[in-house]
Amino acid sequence: MGILDFFRLDGKVAVVTGAGQGLGQGMALALAEAGADIVIAELNREAGEATAKMVQERGRHALVVKVDVSQMAEVNSMVRTVIESWKRIDILVNNAGITFVRPALEISEEEWDKVLAVDLKAVFLCCQAVAPYMIQQGGGKIINIASMAGFYINRDADYAHYHAAKGGVITLTKALAVEWAKYHIYVNAISPGFFLTPMNAARANIPAIRAIRVDQGVIKRYGEPYQDLGGAVVYLASSASNFVTGHNLVVDGGYAL
Repeated sequence: MGILDFFRLDGKVAVVTGAGQGLGQGMALALAEAGADIVIAELNREAGEATAKMVQERGRHALVVKVDVSQMAEVNSMVRTVIESWKRIDILVNNAGITFVRPALEISEEEWDKVLAVDLKAVFLCCQAVAPYMIQQGGGKIINIASMAGFYINRDADYAHYHAAKGGVITLTKALAVEWAKYHIYVNAISPGFFLTPMNAARANIPAIRAIRVDQGVIKRYGEPYQDLGGAVVYLASSASNFVTGHNLVVDGGYAL
């Protein structure tokens, strides 16, 4: 076996939440190109179907399951559907997330709960639902998508709720890594920096925003989901990372430096 063989995912089943666009879509395509069949766990079925077509064009199987990942019953149903269809789950990428700008003094209880439900609670629900099947299989890989905002406070937008949620994802990742190492379930996080996605496209090139997010960075550009996260997610999903758990892989172009 050569070193590149350790990165292959042939015969693996990967669940990627929020894979209908943006970071999730880019990572789903990278996993497919490495050999995995992809479950697109997505609230927007139409977007999920678009990603599924792209996965199939790469020669892999795709399954779209509509799910609100913040609801335990829907998560459990999604996981049962995958097991019934494909018998196993080898990789879970918890990518689904939301945010919006709101000063802390103006965040309502409902807004706080919504962001924490999707960005933190859902990560735990999906991990909890998938882990028993990974235990039965003898192991698995879980990759939680956190954010640079989990350890670095953004200076061009106020969203304390998002910072709190992503900081929680990083700590949850470490806790689950410790608990589940005995089952050969390796739990890691990826913390992207400023990426070009549909969620932030409207603000990305406003001169004042770009002056902070790009001009003050080390690598003077935004990240691209497929080319800049694809390698990271394939590494953490593959046997190449079998001695790595509880790690938060920062992919921010050196911005936090």
